[in-house]
Amino acid sequence: MQILKFGGSSVADASSINQVMEIIRKASAKDRTIVVASALNGVTDTLIKTGRLAGQGDTKYLALIDQLKKRHSTLVSEVLPGDFRKGIDEELSRLFEKLRDICRGAYLIREISPATSDLIAGFGELFSTRILEAKCTSMGLSCKWTDARELIKTGSSSSQVIVNTGAILHNVREMLRSNPAKIFIVPGYIASDQEGRTTTLGRGGSDYTASLMAVAAKARMLWIWTDVNGMMTADPRIVPDARTIEHISYKEALELSHFGARVVYPPTIQPVVAEGIPILVKNTFNPDGPGTLIEQDPPEGKEKIRGISGSNRIALLSMEGSGMVGIPGYSSRLFNALTQQQVNIILITQASSVHTMLVAIEEKDAKKARQAADETFAYEISLEKVEPLKVESGFSIISLIGDDMKNQSGASGRMFEAIGRRNITIRAIAQGSSEKNVSAVVNTSDVREAIQAVHEEFFGSPVRRINLFIAGWGNVGKSLTSLIFKQREEWLASEGVDIHITGICNSKRMIIKKEGLDPECITGALTQNGSPNHNGTFIDKMMDMNLRNSVFVDCTSDRYVAARYADIISAKIAVVTCNKIANTMEMDYYRKLRKEVLSQRTSFKYETNVGAALPVISVIRQMQRSGDTPLRVEACLSGTLNYVFGKYDGTEPFHKIVEEACRLGYAEPDPMTDLSGIDVLRKALILARECGLSIKEKQVKTSSFLPPEWPGEEHFRSLYRACSAKGCRLRYVARIEGQHVSTGLEQVPEGHPFHRLTGTDACVILYSHLYPNGLRIEGAGAGAEQTASGLINDILQSV
Repeated sequence: MQILKFGGSSVADASSINQVMEIIRKASAKDRTIVVASALNGVTDTLIKTGRLAGQGDTKYLALIDQLKKRHSTLVSEVLPGDFRKGIDEELSRLFEKLRDICRGAYLIREISPATSDLIAGFGELFSTRILEAKCTSMGLSCKWTDARELIKTGSSSSQVIVNTGAILHNVREMLRSNPAKIFIVPGYIASDQEGRTTTLGRGGSDYTASLMAVAAKARMLWIWTDVNGMMTADPRIVPDARTIEHISYKEALELSHFGARVVYPPTIQPVVAEGIPILVKNTFNPDGPGTLIEQDPPEGKEKIRGISGSNRIALLSMEGSGMVGIPGYSSRLFNALTQQQVNIILITQASSVHTMLVAIEEKDAKKARQAADETFAYEISLEKVEPLKVESGFSIISLIGDDMKNQSGASGRMFEAIGRRNITIRAIAQGSSEKNVSAVVNTSDVREAIQAVHEEFFGSPVRRINLFIAGWGNVGKSLTSLIFKQREEWLASEGVDIHITGICNSKRMIIKKEGLDPECITGALTQNGSPNHNGTFIDKMMDMNLRNSVFVDCTSDRYVAARYADIISAKIAVVTCNKIANTMEMDYYRKLRKEVLSQRTSFKYETNVGAALPVISVIRQMQRSGDTPLRVEACLSGTLNYVFGKYDGTEPFHKIVEEACRLGYAEPDPMTDLSGIDVLRKALILARECGLSIKEKQVKTSSFLPPEWPGEEHFRSLYRACSAKGCRLRYVARIEGQHVSTGLEQVPEGHPFHRLTGTDACVILYSHLYPNGLRIEGAGAGAEQTASGLINDILQSV
């Protein structure tokens, strides 16, 4: 014997029902089968609304009944051949007429009792299962429809379901004994009391029906067919890459269900636990998938944490007061007061000082909970021993579930740290005494992000996604996106890194797309679909999105953008930049950036500030870690000036070579930044600060080689002739020694490493105790492609 339960989404339309019938056909070929079905998706809610309107004297209830009848009649015409429609059409007409009569009675007396409401709400399962019965018959299957109200007996209370297990056991076994059918179709959700009046089993009642039937029939398996691939590690609507949990214990499933994973209804599990009947949760629309097997002792897997769930619409009740300290009974009095008002307590936390206590309840119960507590402690409140109960709404509970959590050292810490990394405040924490769950209360506005963060921490894909937000769409920005497009698959295969360009902007427009932008189409997207970017709109939007593994890449030379780094880092977003301005601003800001990096445990990478892709900053830091800080630095840092002076020999005008360097992408956006020496000054200042000097820009001694008037060709010819006569070459050199930093044009003699530099090559020589003869770093020091390469290295190291 096996029990198959189908939820509302599984019988929502003709296509779904055809899929259900195929599952039933295959199952019944192997064993006798009891099929329990819910109402069509959304029908129960409509019926409840219909009854409420009728009881209020609102004739709109008639239109709702007509809509329901039309929906079911249409379904019949779609799933049944013509010869089989007459009988079911007549049966549905009879049921709908009965529904009209009941609603009309409520309409006439302008009242609807709980018993009448139950009666109306239960029609949905009668409609759906009668259609399933007709479909089975049309397929030639041996089936028998049985009214659940004849099988499942409950007490008369409409607020609390108490089932008569002895009666259920007898009724189900008698049904199976007295009828040879292979398939029994039973409506879920509904039952009856000892007087035969219709009762309901509450939300999730069809699951409960199926579970009770499984116990009574001694079924070998209870199948729960739904619209997801079983119980998931998280809600797939929140975490798209959530995985199916293939094996889970009864207790773990109960914990997940209690805290919001509504694939199965908690009471479903309770009747089958004692009998050891396994539950297999499967997807009606993916029947070949493994689903989730819920059993007593699931096989031990490598993942000790089973899943993450969330409960919304939570209110917090806070009670505090000095009069609570050392006085027994406050907790029990509060719990008794809430129990009398039928308020369910979801979570409890109390300070060890007994000065404060907090309980989480459903928001709908907040008002009566507060009233009950204030009445219970009215005397203590009047004496100011206890403060009036504080009630706050708008919270959610996120829970980490696992049978073996007591042996999982650090699981709680990892959970809280993952939430904290997203700047999400945890309001309360609780752990079950069984050590199967750890729960945290957060604002409902943060719960999606909190679940995503915790899921990534415990079930994260081996692929690490990096969300890039690129400011600047000039030569470097375009080279960077081109490199990403070219190398993306290689990084994914070799390093497990998936780089997404989530947003990009220039000085006027921006475009952000959470799924990622196609690097090949950015130009068109930015100009055609971009929105205005002004006053930091792009940066603000990026911080508001707060995506995990976000990296802000600054390809501009903008002072305003550099001044926002502290804000970005404070939002736990890594910064990668080729913009030198931030590292040459006042020392207070320089120190603030590094303090924020340590505080937020994020990254600030700027290797490209000094030598494009040359590893200058990283080498200095490696030396410092071993206690070998550079004592002296000589650097020929401007790839642009090295290119210009290397090519200039007086035969071609100096300014023409400068223009050529600009065309080739070697120069800064404003070439005067190179020619005036400002670029080298900034690089020298950055190097000096990296070597430990607390120095300002104005303390760098610099001299200009520019003529009084541009282009001043004779001036440059004179410089070249004087230098060439000595066998030297012109190089713009930065020197750092002690507390002194200087930059200027020098005549470099033959034999010096700077003399043989060609093209855009740059060179840095670091002198220290371990390297008295100098450690030389040399290579291309300018170019958009080289800078983009350096940025990529920083990006890959930043998260």
